[in-house]
Amino acid sequence: MHTESAPRDPRGALLIALARVAIARQLGEAVGEMPHPPWLDEPGAVFVTLTRHGELRGCIGSLSARRPLGRDLEANAHAAAFDDPRFPPLGRDEWPDVRVEVSLLSAAEPLPCADEAEALAQLRPGIDGVILEYGWYRATFLPQVWDQLPEPRDFLAHLKRKAGLAPDFWAKGMKLSRYTVEKFKEGEV
Repeated sequence: MHTESAPRDPRGALLIALARVAIARQLGEAVGEMPHPPWLDEPGAVFVTLTRHGELRGCIGSLSARRPLGRDLEANAHAAAFDDPRFPPLGRDEWPDVRVEVSLLSAAEPLPCADEAEALAQLRPGIDGVILEYGWYRATFLPQVWDQLPEPRDFLAHLKRKAGLAPDFWAKGMKLSRYTVEKFKEGEV
């Protein structure tokens, strides 16, 4: 029996290549001209995640489409490599071992909930990226974080901690939003 696999999204390979070019250029490597299809000029929001030997090496992104996708990708690739406050700037010696992942975000939608139990019941593990906001506290987890935190209660507790709140904190005025991503990972596109 023959089964056809779904065609791969051609945008993925280009987005990864463009992210790599943005970083390589900053490292002083000679890079050639890249294609620039019209969809790169449409508003878009991406996160660029860098890993080295399977460990996180940088992750920066945009939560809303406020500039052209191509510019957002280039800026976030550069920031993930050189401006993520959790890591020193990427060095030339590390670059050959770095793998790039690009997550193209959908528009975020509010997740109305009166309390934490209602929020937990609505979360879709493995699907939802979540934005938490409370006053000036704000944090997000991409859907990929469910791989490490598959239980909604743990996921939300760690997200609160990332925002600077206590893991058991909940108060009126807490806002949650969710989004999905199209994920393109180097070596899988």
